[in-house]
Amino acid sequence: MEEQKENRPQAARDEAAAAPAARPPGRQHCRISDQETNGKTSAASSNDFSDPIYKEIAITNGYINRMTREELRSKLAEFKLETRGVKDVLKKRLKNYYKKQKLMQKEHISGDSCYDYICVVDFEATCEEGNPPEFVHEIIEFPVVLVNTHTLEIEDTFQQYVKPEINPKLSDFCISLTGITQDIVDKADIFPQVLQNVVEWMRQRELGTKYSYSMLTDGSWDMSKFLNIQCRISRIKYPSFAKKWINIRKSYGNFYKVPRNQTKLTIMLENLGMSYDGRPHSGLDDSKNIARIAIRMLQDGCDLRVNERIHGGQLMTVSSSGPLEGAPAPQMPRYRN
Repeated sequence: MEEQKENRPQAARDEAAAAPAARPPGRQHCRISDQETNGKTSAASSNDFSDPIYKEIAITNGYINRMTREELRSKLAEFKLETRGVKDVLKKRLKNYYKKQKLMQKEHISGDSCYDYICVVDFEATCEEGNPPEFVHEIIEFPVVLVNTHTLEIEDTFQQYVKPEINPKLSDFCISLTGITQDIVDKADIFPQVLQNVVEWMRQRELGTKYSYSMLTDGSWDMSKFLNIQCRISRIKYPSFAKKWINIRKSYGNFYKVPRNQTKLTIMLENLGMSYDGRPHSGLDDSKNIARIAIRMLQDGCDLRVNERIHGGQLMTVSSSGPLEGAPAPQMPRYRN
């Protein structure tokens, strides 16, 4: 819910700020052509940065840095890659493509994502104009967009509205912002039932059993605030499958090397050469647009992986150097005593 995320106190934004992940140096070569990407391979370890292949990568990165936007677009088109986006995004895309080609030749590594699926979630919650600090936000829309990281497509979606309990009457501001009417929430199920439906939907798609997956959000607050508060309101424990997630703002900022103020949803879309599709502040439409960003990042070579978690009710950063873990098979949490 972009409006609520952007209006939070500065201290809370700082707490959720990204810590840049360490990334291996890129490889370089003076020219980029199909012949070059079919070049020699090396038996050295992929962690041995003294290998000559990394010198090639470094030289090529320098060459790419000197290219004009039109030269970048021409070269990307030659490799049948996406040509939309601002210049820095185009440079990153071309560098990563060339690096991946060389390393795949060197180690025969797979270009697959860390997970089979990514579940994009962007809640809508009750709100009042100005977001007074004492106001208790309750989830009123629970969307999930399922991204297949192998086909790089949105494979399925889930959406249900939720009946709020503490503030059952929506404010005019909330109705105008989200497009969710009083009649919609009056007819909806309460949160525990909707969560049970989400769990069943995920189980039917064999997430966490046959297929590995991770949750993904636009910022920290969907899980660390909205879901955390809602579980307390509904007197249920926090669901285990949502305890770790990918904060796409952190991933985007670290991958494309942009400041935090360039990681709002609309700005990320614009910098990637895309525009918002749908109704802003619709949870499902927001989730679909976040999924489009995730797909483009995967196409550009980003390894989207868990970078945040909640522990003891507190938001914590997950190191990119830690072991890769997918989310567990979804289960309905127990009620609190």
